[in-house]
Amino acid sequence: MRFAHTNIVSTDWKTLADFYIKTFNCKLVPPIRKQSGAWLDRGTGLKNSNLQGAHLLLPGYEENGPTLEIYQYRSIDEKDTAVPNTKGYGHIAFEVNDVGEILNKLIENGGRKFGEVSKRNIEGVGILTFIYVRDPEGNLIELQNWKRV
Repeated sequence: MRFAHTNIVSTDWKTLADFYIKTFNCKLVPPIRKQSGAWLDRGTGLKNSNLQGAHLLLPGYEENGPTLEIYQYRSIDEKDTAVPNTKGYGHIAFEVNDVGEILNKLIENGGRKFGEVSKRNIEGVGILTFIYVRDPEGNLIELQNWKRV
């Protein structure tokens, strides 16, 4: 058994994929997905499901590593923008060498801050520097850096 992917449903999959490629050095994993049909309806539990999108290889992994799956359905149900303590899936996290540098890159690429950069010494582990941010569609991301002891 192994972890396969995390999915983000997007209103503009190409723009959002470009954000993750430019900001976090994700790599596009061909082919571009264009899927519809009875088999997809059965598996998703939706009627007339139709989607397109792509998988992005996450940084730090080899060719068959876990991916970020960004799909855009023809019909999308809207939901309120989540905050860190919303029930359910909360955020994805990227461990980075320099939180400030990636934060600036994220903002340049259309993301935005949600929290403020914070540091804490975690006894027996090291110093954690982190911030919660949002991608261009409002999804939460944690940027984190560990100075291990």
